[in-house]
Amino acid sequence: MHVGILGGTGPLGRGLALRLAAAGTPVTIGSRELARATAAAAELAGAWPGRALPIDGADNAAAVDRDLVVVATPWEGAVATVRALDEHLRGKVVVSVVNALVRDGRDLLAVVPPRGSMAACIQANVPDSLVAATAHHLPAATLADPDATLHADVLVCSDHPAATAATMDLMARIDGLRPLDAGGLAAAGAIEAFTAVLVGLNIRYKAHSTLALSGLDGNGRVPARAGTAP
Repeated sequence: MHVGILGGTGPLGRGLALRLAAAGTPVTIGSRELARATAAAAELAGAWPGRALPIDGADNAAAVDRDLVVVATPWEGAVATVRALDEHLRGKVVVSVVNALVRDGRDLLAVVPPRGSMAACIQANVPDSLVAATAHHLPAATLADPDATLHADVLVCSDHPAATAATMDLMARIDGLRPLDAGGLAAAGAIEAFTAVLVGLNIRYKAHSTLALSGLDGNGRVPARAGTAP
C-alpha cells in the first residue's frame, strides 16, 4: 500500500508519514506547494540517518494518485481540498484525521461542523469515496519524534466496512498503536470533539498523553457486526 497524505507538511501529517515510512509503508507527502512537500519529505527522511525511509513529496494533485489517501489539512480548508480532488478520489479509501478546533484564550474548543463532524463533511463532498475517520487523539509531537515510544488506542469509524478494515490495517502498521472499530461515521463527531479535552489536559499538565481503553480484547481485528458472519 502506498499512502498519500494531503496536508502532509502539518504536524500530524508529518508524524504519521514518519511512523508509516518507518514501518516500511511508502508515503507521499502532499501540499499545495511542491517545494514545501519535497522539503518536508527530505527532512523526515533524514530523521533516522542510515535508514532509507520510503518518503517522497508531491503537490496534492499528485499525492491523491496513491492507493489510500489521508486528509491531514487544517480543518478550515479540508472540504475545499477534497472537493477539488473529488474526481481523483472516487472509489478510494479516504482517511480523515482532521479536528475542528479553535483557541479561546487558554482553552481549546471543539467546533461542531454542519454535518456533525469533519469526516462527515468530507464524505458529503466526495460521495464516491470510502471515508473513514481515525488518529484524532494522537500527539503529533510524539509521532514526529523517532525516539519516542507510542502506546495508544486509535478509534476508527466509517460507514464502509472496506474503509474500516483498510484504516485499521494502516494504523496497526505503526508500532504501539491499537486500532479499534468505533462503528459508523456518526461516531466521528464525538471522537473529534474529545480531542479538545485531551489537548487541554496535555497543555495543563505539560504532557503528551494519548487515549488508552481498558477491558477490550485488543486483537486489532474488525469485530463481526449484526447480520454478518463472524
